[in-house]
Amino acid sequence: MTDLNPVERTALLTAALRAAETRRADRLYEDPYAARLAGDAGPGLLAEVRDATFPPDRPRTLPSTPDYNAIRTRFFDDFLRTAAADPDLTQVVLAPAGMDSRAYRMPWPEHIRYFEIDRPAVLEFKAERLAGVAPRVAHRTVAVDLTADDWESHLVDAGYDPELPAIWLLEGLLYYIPEPDTHRMLKRVAALAAPGSRIAADLVNEAALELPEMRGLLDVFDSWGCPWLFGSDEPEALFARYGFDVRAAQPGEEGADFGRWPDPVPPRDVKDVRRVFFVHGRLR
Repeated sequence: MTDLNPVERTALLTAALRAAETRRADRLYEDPYAARLAGDAGPGLLAEVRDATFPPDRPRTLPSTPDYNAIRTRFFDDFLRTAAADPDLTQVVLAPAGMDSRAYRMPWPEHIRYFEIDRPAVLEFKAERLAGVAPRVAHRTVAVDLTADDWESHLVDAGYDPELPAIWLLEGLLYYIPEPDTHRMLKRVAALAAPGSRIAADLVNEAALELPEMRGLLDVFDSWGCPWLFGSDEPEALFARYGFDVRAAQPGEEGADFGRWPDPVPPRDVKDVRRVFFVHGRLR
């Protein structure tokens, strides 16, 4: 079985969260492949997060990771489904792909070509876990690290056409890369995306990296060797800098709730509170 490094192993946590959501009677989506993608390590990672998030001896102060992940997955499912219905959008790019199974669990229009970018070890692990399962879309994997200087050429070699509008999903990425790399990533995506392309991503605000009440969760990721490194209080301005007109929804707001977010949603002008954002929009 392929070994994964600490950052790559966070994909197993996401798979374990999706497996747990799938077992719920009130699930927001169904991922029949999540349990096998989580492997043996995923449930253990999830147990550590649960212990930090729901301490038995005091009230919860951390965001509810299971509810957050369920809402995030459903939100981006809906984003992808709506965008892919547009016949002018013929390409989907997941960067990084992680243990995502949308190519296998969701129906896709015939005009879609679906690209998954991730490190070779991640894609090898995923292929081992999904052996015998056929994707439901014209599907291509691109085995390259997104920090590499030439990942764009690998994507183009796999059949991606920069002249055609595309749908980009940067899920579970921006937390883990430094601010200069975030700007570089958005600049590179914008350079590869034709006008009218869609984009979606998730990120936290700066306070989520610094507030004492967040330490329990941040310490878990630190102990795994994959600390959270970047947050922004102005996600719309961040993406606008690279030509993307976006909106940022917080879990619990209209369209990003699904009846599952358990906490109040403070107005955007309130300072020193933790936030997560689902960013979605298009390239001008």
